[in-house]
Amino acid sequence: MLTILTILTNPNPILRNVSKPVEPAEVLCPEFQAFLDEMIETTKKDGVGLAAPQVGINKRFIIVQTKKGLEAFINPKIFSTSIRKVESEEGCLSVPGVWGIVKRFSKVKVKAINRLGEKVMIKASGLESIIFQHEIDHLDGVLFIDKVEKFTRNTIL
Repeated sequence: MLTILTILTNPNPILRNVSKPVEPAEVLCPEFQAFLDEMIETTKKDGVGLAAPQVGINKRFIIVQTKKGLEAFINPKIFSTSIRKVESEEGCLSVPGVWGIVKRFSKVKVKAINRLGEKVMIKASGLESIIFQHEIDHLDGVLFIDKVEKFTRNTIL
């Protein structure tokens, strides 16, 4: 049985650190793969995405709900965005009980490494694009509350 990981919450300082890249040799390591499985299991419980800093690891990897299901992306980097932005209501497991309107690019292209160690390029739009941007922000120490234009419900800051 997989462990459900503890989610760090704001104002934990780990959430504000810039994460370091995952070394290629780490990717196929059994311990790293097992940790990815635990992150996926944790995400299934309550979310559509999760970044390593949210579980206390300042490394550049995320879990994202894609059309294929929950997938791991290692050292993700947005390399292209649409001009158009969309507003959506966001929340975050690390900022429980807080929701707000955030403007994000409607489409992004992301380069990353998958859990098999292969380079991948993802063209994301809609909710998938928003999730990638939200989770990659976590890797740079940025929380969605830093970008909120208007808080919408249960604001407990």
